[in-house]
Amino acid sequence: MKEFSKYVGLDTHKDTIAVAVADAAGGKARFFGEIANSPEAIRKMVKQLCPDGEMIAFCYEAGPCGYDVYRQISQLGHHCDVVAPSLIPTKPGERVKNDRRDSEKLSRLSRAGELTPVWVPDQEQEAMRDLTRAREDMKGLERTVKQRLNAFLLRYGRIYESGKSRWTQAHFRWLEKLKFDTPVQQIVFQEYVDAVKQAEARVAGLVKEMEKALKSWVLAPVVEALMALRGIKLVTAMTIMAELGDITRFDSPRQLMSFLGLVPSESSSGQNRRQGGITKTGNGHARRVLVEAGWCYRFPARKTAHLQRRAEKCPAEVQAIAWKAQKRLCGRYAHLLGRGKLKVQVCTAIARELVGFIWAIACEVMNKHVKSAC
Repeated sequence: MKEFSKYVGLDTHKDTIAVAVADAAGGKARFFGEIANSPEAIRKMVKQLCPDGEMIAFCYEAGPCGYDVYRQISQLGHHCDVVAPSLIPTKPGERVKNDRRDSEKLSRLSRAGELTPVWVPDQEQEAMRDLTRAREDMKGLERTVKQRLNAFLLRYGRIYESGKSRWTQAHFRWLEKLKFDTPVQQIVFQEYVDAVKQAEARVAGLVKEMEKALKSWVLAPVVEALMALRGIKLVTAMTIMAELGDITRFDSPRQLMSFLGLVPSESSSGQNRRQGGITKTGNGHARRVLVEAGWCYRFPARKTAHLQRRAEKCPAEVQAIAWKAQKRLCGRYAHLLGRGKLKVQVCTAIARELVGFIWAIACEVMNKHVKSAC
């Protein structure tokens, strides 16, 4: 374990950073002051805290300010942790909260070793995460404008034939034939239709950008290997890897399941053991796409032509894991459904087990690349 002369807690905000220092030798944490949240002010603060060049440990909570402070302090040669806010110990009796107290608390808990750091992505990884999240945001906007158009049509009794899929070429041809009583209503209708088309174009454009970015991404082999699994295509595979990064840093599948919040919560005491719903901690973006992928296992196990073409691009070991996963999870889905479980609960359980196969494939591909590099 590295020895640090001071432990510095930073309470970061958009414009300011509250700084507190706890000496390694012990004693009460003291408030250093408030500085501007700028590279120049941070550099000056670091120089003031270590005039002799000794190593200092910094920490601050993960939040909307991102990782720029972490990267700058690391480049200056000091240790920095970005800590999980939900895992910071809090005394039940604490009722006063401000920037000064928060920074002092961080420095004190950092010295005691009671803070849990989060994994910090590098700049390439963060860029891929931004790309997949932008596509997710645009998909949400697309869903919103489609709902508004459907609500508008419903108010005036314009119902598309039941049983037919919407937002296809035939559906848009049907929309083009619709006429309304007043010119104003016709303009409103056309604006809604144009908004849908623009939203779809944005989503399609971001998917193309994801395809381009994948070619030069260091984790591209893992993404392609995950696409051998049923229910996982380009968007899902890239979202999982962009959010999680190097999955091999998790020692076991159970640890990864817990990180994603897919394990049951528990409130037990004495002889009484009570389990509840999943914890929903950790990364919600990855958890969402995994649950969506779980729906694909409601059908019997089968190697479709499309799935087989994707699997053939992967090593034989990956294909074997993917087929084993499909047999296991399709049977598991039918078994849980037969026991009377709700479909949403079954899909969540399938997503949890799917994480184990994803971890196995990632480890297989990463180990092979390490061996080939050696």
